[in-house]
Amino acid sequence: MIVAMGTHIAPAAVADFHQVLTDHSRYWGDRDLRALHLLALVQEFGTTCLVARAEDGIRGYVFGFVTPDGTGYVHLIATRDDARGTGLGRRLYAAFAEAAERHGARRLKAITSVENTGSIAFHRRLGFDAKIVDDYNGPGRAMAVFHRPLPLNVSRP
Repeated sequence: MIVAMGTHIAPAAVADFHQVLTDHSRYWGDRDLRALHLLALVQEFGTTCLVARAEDGIRGYVFGFVTPDGTGYVHLIATRDDARGTGLGRRLYAAFAEAAERHGARRLKAITSVENTGSIAFHRRLGFDAKIVDDYNGPGRAMAVFHRPLPLNVSRP
């Protein structure tokens, strides 16, 4: 568990998953990404699905897992609307990277839509290489694909 500024990062529980879905718009605004939230990830990869809790609820979360080839894959990462700009996203990524390394990960990977310029900029600031891959998510559905080696140093600007 990582504790910083009244927020502690710990493995997600099933109740946390349901709370995140209840408060979905606080994390994602008008984008409806509930279909990407898979309870099986929390059930099966509990040590790499993490939430940042504070007295006022879940401020952010990261759901991910480690693949057999040693890739820590971040499926979803989000911070609540009132926690943006606080460094919480970086702390969540750091906690995920540490957990992934404990499970043998040597690199990180994530994807996002090409329209999600905020996510692309965030990942680049964390030192990820970004490539646009045509048809990544099906015909005509390009995605931005991010890669970077571990360890992750989140203190870099």
